Amino acid sequence: MLRMAKLTDYGIVLLTQFASRQDATPMTARELAALAKLPLPTVGKLLKQLSHNGLLTSLRGTKGGYSLARPAREITVAQIIEALEGPMALTECQAPGVCEQESFCSVKPNWLVINRTVRDALSNVTLTDMTRPMRPVYALSLTALPFVEGTPPRSSAR
Repeated sequence: MLRMAKLTDYGIVLLTQFASRQDATPMTARELAALAKLPLPTVGKLLKQLSHNGLLTSLRGTKGGYSLARPAREITVAQIIEALEGPMALTECQAPGVCEQESFCSVKPNWLVINRTVRDALSNVTLTDMTRPMRPVYALSLTALPFVEGTPPRSSAR
């Protein structure tokens, strides 16, 4: 099963709280924890990490708090995941020298395509999109996937 870390999920929830607001006034960790119904220490940790990675800005003082570093429509789910988890990949093929099978792996090129496809899909979902229900995307046609010349396309019939 492919899973993103719980803290990353919480980070997306927190950023969606910012994107859902009509005004851009800063919000404190305490306010966000109450809105998202998350523990304050967890919220504080995530806010620092999101700020450190350029998705939030922080303002000190009595009217301080956190706010989005840029408009919600310019922040993608891929950027959020990478800010909280590092480079996104389903396999370790992305980083040279990590896998001992790398030099002779026959499926590495395919995993690179799959990793890029997943990242591209998440790059097309913005924080603004996350503030409202999205229409469902139904099964991808297997004939739409790329294939190498000489290999037959996969049939969707089973």
